Amino acid sequence: MARIETPRRVRGTQDIFGDEQRRFARVVAAFEHVRRLYCFQQVQVPVFEATNVFARSMGETSDVVSKEMYTFPDRGDELLTLRPEFTAGICRAYITEGWQQYAPLKLTTHGPVFRYERPQKGRYRQFHQIDAEIIGAAEPQADVELLTMADQLLKELGIAEGVTLQLNTLGDAETREAWRAALVAHFEAHRGELSEDSLTRLDKNPMRILDSKDPRDRPIADSAPDIDAYLTDAARAFFEAVTSGLDAAGVAWTRNARLVRGLDYYRHTAFEFVTDRLGAQGTVLAGGRYDGLIGNLGGPETPGVGWAAGIERLGMLLAEPAATVPDICIAVEDDRALPEGYRLLTLLRRNGFATEMVATGSPKKRFDKAAKTGAILVLNLVVNDGRVRCGMRGPNDLVERVSALMPEEAPAL
Repeated sequence: MARIETPRRVRGTQDIFGDEQRRFARVVAAFEHVRRLYCFQQVQVPVFEATNVFARSMGETSDVVSKEMYTFPDRGDELLTLRPEFTAGICRAYITEGWQQYAPLKLTTHGPVFRYERPQKGRYRQFHQIDAEIIGAAEPQADVELLTMADQLLKELGIAEGVTLQLNTLGDAETREAWRAALVAHFEAHRGELSEDSLTRLDKNPMRILDSKDPRDRPIADSAPDIDAYLTDAARAFFEAVTSGLDAAGVAWTRNARLVRGLDYYRHTAFEFVTDRLGAQGTVLAGGRYDGLIGNLGGPETPGVGWAAGIERLGMLLAEPAATVPDICIAVEDDRALPEGYRLLTLLRRNGFATEMVATGSPKKRFDKAAKTGAILVLNLVVNDGRVRCGMRGPNDLVERVSALMPEEAPAL
């Protein structure tokens, strides 16, 4: 008979278990804790959307849209895409589900996202993100709220040391138009020296040349004009309100005048939390203000600001998490006591104790096996004089709490 070959895990995906799962759970638990502190609501949106949701929101020339999206026709020949990020889907829902009536909305979500990129340390083709958005708030206080929330999350996780908040302003529409014209003039003067990708961007999305990693582009990008010379008074005041708010909240930041978001619907604040502890790809959390996105998706002009972070990449920065251990473990040292073991197991779990039971293998070794689980309290069930007896080993306060739940008389067999 031919040997059946087991299918392998698809490249760029992962099976999360053990230590990796504990790191994953730690990030999600901290995110949920901070979400509640900041009074954000949870939201869930579909894993796939019509492709134009992402093409419109991320830009046809962006690497994600042009190279990295998982796009496929369904059986009705509708073109669908697995979500490469959360913001577009949330904004689509804001329009189509009538959420305008609840604005301003403070929303969080987390789950899998998909990008066809080269797998590397901490980067996968199916990975997971946490995401926070404020929709319908045009004031700089919303930016401060989100940045303070992100800063507190990193502190909650114990990974804030060595992580720097880099901050920039992209100005208002008038600022961007003037700066964009200056950038186009600058890059046109160096057209013959630019990479092929940057030549494509020059015609459609010139700001993204500032992000180029191609060595041919870096000297040209580094010598490009800064946005500060083109800021309107209103744009400058907005950025000053954000930075002063961060200062008042005790959130450290540094200015990065080369930090950009290329698409026209981005406004004002752009930011990244970066570290040198993850190699060259050092961004652990990033976001910005996207006041034109909902209008770009066909909805009413609505301000928005948000951020996202990769759960796996945050998890890589965590100290090694301790393995979870039960509060109580029951060792059934006589098979005749097994029904009482089940009764106690259910009783303890229903009263909030994480409980395991050891009732297999050599009866003489079951207590030792129960002790090796690391449980705080170990119960051993034996049969003596025709009745089930229960011994306990653990802290006195826990022994007293469990004893109060037990029957006064040992059950007879």
